[in-house]
Parts: sequence; C-alpha cells; structure tokens
Amino acid sequence: MPRVHPPIEPHASGMLERPHGARLHWEVSGSDAGRGALYLHGGPGGGLGPGGYRRVFDPERYRIVGFDQRGCGASTPWAIDDLEHLDTNTTGALIADIEALREHLGIDRWLVYGVSWGSTLALAYAQAHPERVTEVILLAVTSGASDEIDWITEGVGRIFPEAWAELAALVPPGERVVEAYARMLRDPDPAVRARAADAWDAWESAHIALSPWAGPGPLHDDERMRANFATLVTHYWSQDCFLDAPILERMDRLVGIPGVLIHGRLDVSGPAVTPWRLHRAWPGSELHILEDEGHGGPGAVAIASATADRFARG
Repeated sequence: MPRVHPPIEPHASGMLERPHGARLHWEVSGSDAGRGALYLHGGPGGGLGPGGYRRVFDPERYRIVGFDQRGCGASTPWAIDDLEHLDTNTTGALIADIEALREHLGIDRWLVYGVSWGSTLALAYAQAHPERVTEVILLAVTSGASDEIDWITEGVGRIFPEAWAELAALVPPGERVVEAYARMLRDPDPAVRARAADAWDAWESAHIALSPWAGPGPLHDDERMRANFATLVTHYWSQDCFLDAPILERMDRLVGIPGVLIHGRLDVSGPAVTPWRLHRAWPGSELHILEDEGHGGPGAVAIASATADRFARG
C-alpha cells in the first residue's frame, strides 16, 4: 500500500436536489473543523467507488467531501435511465453542482483533488471559481482537449491495433469514432446500445492495460454499469467535454493557486505531454512524472497524500 492515511467512513451524507430531476449523492468524512477538501472522481461516470480517496487526506486536518457526479454512482437517475435529459449533463452543469454543494455544506474555500476526468473537471471548476479554491492536486492528468480525445479514441490504436480494429468495426466510414459511439449509446434499440457498450468497455480495458491496477477481463463486470459509463464518457468526449475554451488557454486564471500535477510515464491513454503543457502554463505549479506507473498507481497516490499533508501544514 502507498503511504496514505488509515481508512475512514463518512460521518455525514445526503442527496442534493438539482435541476432537471438530478439528485446528487454526497458524503463528508474527517474533521468538520478541518480545511475543506473536495474529491472529483474519474470517468465521466466512474463514481466515488469504495471510498479510497478519503485515505489521501489527514482526517484530523481536513473536512473531506466527495460526491457522485450527475447520472452515476449513488446519484439518481442514472444516465441510461434518463436519456431524455442527457443533454443537460454538461461540464457547466457539474461546475454549478459543485458550487451548490459547497454552499449547501457551508464551505467558503477548499482544496480540489481530481483524478483522470476529475482533473479536467477540477481545472474547469478552478478556472470558473478561482476565489473558492485554495490548492489543486491532479492525478492522471487530463484537460479534455480535442486532441487528447482523438488520441484516446483513435491515435492510441497504433499501440493496440487489434482492439482498435474491433472498436472501429461498428463505426461507419468517415465518422469520428467517439461521435459514432455516443450516437449508438442513445439509439432507441436496446440491442444497439448493449452492443456499443460492450465494445466500448473492451476498448477501455485494452488501452488501460499497462496501468498497475488494471486486470484481465472487462473494465465493468456489471452490464448496467458498463452501459452507463460508456454512455457518459462518449457523451462528454463527443462534445470535447463541453468546454467553451480549451483549459490550456485559460491557465492565467489559476495564477496564485498552488497546483501539483502527478502523472505516470507509462500512461499511454493520456500521454505526459498534457500535464507538461499545463505545468508550463501554470506559474508556481509542480510536476511529478513517475517513470514506472501508468494511469494512476500507488506512487502517484502517495505523492498526492504527501502533498495534501504539506498543504495542511501551511
């Protein structure tokens, strides 16, 4: 295990009512007198999972907040159960959700910790509300740029050509792969949606294969989770993450906010050029490249935890 804090359970949780019938599951752990810390999970659509994120933070120093983003996890309804409102699930809506949760919990400012897609959301939120962010910690860094999405859905097929050929087999000639899957996963025919979800899950399983936590078999064993994850990922990626302007072009909004970017050299799904570019555009930020890790790993988590400890000490 990486050097992190002991496991803890939430001492408070609830559901936050949001527009278009969305209800967001949130949980709080650690000290109510501590510094605010927000965790943003990956995906889109990954959910909080078993709660290992809490171990990054010292529970005596932090008030640790996590929530399941719209349409996934313990939030309701799931995306696959509410396709008619899927177009209301955007990055802008998630940023508004975060602000509503902050106000609901009475937190003035907080550290924001994002992993994978969560790092894109963390950056977008910090750029929209820099006055509410004390520090930013990013792990397995992404920024939602169109070239990153084209890489993870098409370019990386040069490394996994067998798996990519199976993914592309369902795509009509000339159509962007991710847009084709976003369309199929909203098809009126359940059989079309199921076939697309299975193909997408197989592709995700292939390109994360070099990560230390990845194992053989499907990324999601549960069929509903497989379909929900694929639906949300392709919904966001087909729209270049609903970003009005590239995050890289707005890094000036983060001047004065301490930031730490942690990334594995072996992360073929998201090459290290992304955190490197963000670091160069973010004065005062720190960049940690781990030579022996992929898309996350114990070393990256240990650095994230040590960084949170350092920020807590001031």
